[in-house]
Amino acid sequence: MNETYTHVDQIKVRTTTKHVCEECFKTGDKWVHLRMCMVCGKVGCCDSSKNRHATKHFHSTKHPLVRSVEPGEGWVWCYIDEIQVGEIAA
Repeated sequence: MNETYTHVDQIKVRTTTKHVCEECFKTGDKWVHLRMCMVCGKVGCCDSSKNRHATKHFHSTKHPLVRSVEPGEGWVWCYIDEIQVGEIAA
């Protein structure tokens, strides 16, 4: 991961064992892909999903970095800068 981006100093969580969007699960909705907040570890559904819980989490918390928790993916996205800032081994 490129450490020169301004928000990577906020990374506290790099991995998760959660493989569900808890909000979608509670309401019986389905998700397309999962994203994990790298500040607090919350897992939510992606923007291709009906509920867009990962982005809603960013808007409510301002936690800037999210990573894919899909098998074989490890990219990291910064909501504030709107760029992919690197990858973490999946």
